[in-house]
Amino acid sequence: MSDVLYLHGFLSSPQSVKAQSTVQWFARNYPATTIHTPALSNYPSKVFGQLDNYISTHPQLLEDGLKIIGSSMGGYLATYLVERFGGKAVLINPAVKPYELLVDYLGEHVNPYTNEVFHLVNDDMELLKALDTQVLKTPQAYRVMLQTGDETLDYRQAQTKYAGATLMIEEGGDHSFINYTNHLPDIATFLDIR
Repeated sequence: MSDVLYLHGFLSSPQSVKAQSTVQWFARNYPATTIHTPALSNYPSKVFGQLDNYISTHPQLLEDGLKIIGSSMGGYLATYLVERFGGKAVLINPAVKPYELLVDYLGEHVNPYTNEVFHLVNDDMELLKALDTQVLKTPQAYRVMLQTGDETLDYRQAQTKYAGATLMIEEGGDHSFINYTNHLPDIATFLDIR
């Protein structure tokens, strides 16, 4: 019996293809494992408190050590949580400096999954920067999956930040991480799912 936290990325949701593929694969292969897929706020100012609250109301996530799968911005959030609570995380094309990337996204947006209209402001970037984990306490707690064809993030930033982690770099691909489901057995092994 394991509990795994899946954290989706910016402008995504638990209904994304990757999140749903993860839930379905674990249901077939590890039916005793619960995949938690909270719908994260589109507002950075709310998401960190939301995660703290989610973990406090789901203490089973910490019982056997935190286990997280984080995609893109979810990878940034996963790193924050592992550095805070310990545990292990698999990061898929993770955001390394979202406070730099999202500067180009200031203003109004619509989440394509929820149709929620929201605004990103400069204060959101400052909050993201303040919660950055510049130095990893335990790099070996991370398995980082990168594709060089990522059109949204420069994979080399993650390659540098997570240099002491288990790095898996595939040529080509894209930000969604092509053939993600083929890697789920290795993800389960890394997270010690039994």
